[in-house]
Amino acid sequence: MPHTPQLLAFALVALGMALTPGPNMVYLISRSICQGRAAGLISLGGVALGFVFYMLCAALGITALLIAVPFAYDTLRLGGALYLLYLAWQAVRPGGRSPFQVRDLPVDSPRKLFTMGFVTNLLNPKIAVLYLSLLPQFIDPQHGSVLGQSIVFGVVQITLSIAVNSTVAMTAGTIAVFLGRRPAWLLIQRWLMGTVLAGLAVRMATEARR
Repeated sequence: MPHTPQLLAFALVALGMALTPGPNMVYLISRSICQGRAAGLISLGGVALGFVFYMLCAALGITALLIAVPFAYDTLRLGGALYLLYLAWQAVRPGGRSPFQVRDLPVDSPRKLFTMGFVTNLLNPKIAVLYLSLLPQFIDPQHGSVLGQSIVFGVVQITLSIAVNSTVAMTAGTIAVFLGRRPAWLLIQRWLMGTVLAGLAVRMATEARR
């Protein structure tokens, strides 16, 4: 089992990633505003299943990776840092869009909502970066089973992400109206998002290899 300091540190990183808008949040916000809160929550169910899929694949993959080639994830770590810097630039660049600037979406059935949520999460590079580049940095084989630690960290990430995204889905309309009437807040939100992403990228790039 992970030690409490590691678990808390990972929880803070996972919370920061969850609060940073990405494809999942953009889709859930747009869906909730266009089709209602229930549609947003159904879509979130598909997103949650995607998290479970990533967690299981990453847990098994990380286990094999650390046993066979302990230093192989350095490439993933640096690649993940570069991707986060790219996301940070996309957030703050001139003409960038806030996730609360809603896209128009057609009305879909509950089954399609769930499926689209699942597919959106599977195609979300931010989640791949989290599981393949960030998660291994918190795993220490001296603290027990690598597979067990991976699953514990994954459960923490999924719980936090569902809590954040369900809140966003339920309040998306209110937030969008608030920000839409205050352009300065949209700019602040974008720069805050970019700062968080850049900070995570620097942390990932400078983290000492285990």
